[in-house]
Amino acid sequence: MAQQQQQQQQALTPQVLWAQRKDRVLLTINLAGVTKEQLTFGSNTLAFSGTAQDKQYAVNLEFLHDIVPEECRWGCHGRDVKVNLIKKEEGHWERLLKTEGKVWFVKADWNRWVDEDEEEEGNEGGFDPSELNMGGMMGGMGGMGGMGGMGGMGGMGGMGGFQPGDDDDDDDDMPPLEEAQ
Repeated sequence: MAQQQQQQQQALTPQVLWAQRKDRVLLTINLAGVTKEQLTFGSNTLAFSGTAQDKQYAVNLEFLHDIVPEECRWGCHGRDVKVNLIKKEEGHWERLLKTEGKVWFVKADWNRWVDEDEEEEGNEGGFDPSELNMGGMMGGMGGMGGMGGMGGMGGMGGMGGFQPGDDDDDDDDMPPLEEAQ
């Protein structure tokens, strides 16, 4: 245990992005090429450690509210680690961590953020549950199937016969350009 604490003291801290839904918190630990990753969930905590570019990284987060550790999932994706934390009680948190004030390595994930009113409309804000590997078992990490040689893109189908120079109704109300002096 003392050795683990010493390693974490020497470890670098990765950037953590977060977004939320009423029933879950979505975390992204930005760490390209991470290996030997370990995640441990507690009733209101997450402990992460991993190696990237021969450097040790670690972060311990104490959340504002409780989570359900046995239902939390994560997946490693080459550039980052995605984590899906299930909230013990539904509702929006006013902040991620118990600690008040700004924490330098934690930022809002605006690409995945959904406001409460948008969530009611069914907007998932970029959350894809298939990104998670059901507990970190690295299954399904294969290559990007179907991309070999980028076949099937010929002619960019679906353009509906559009030709450059076709008139669009978008520019009918545009005033003429003026000469520069």
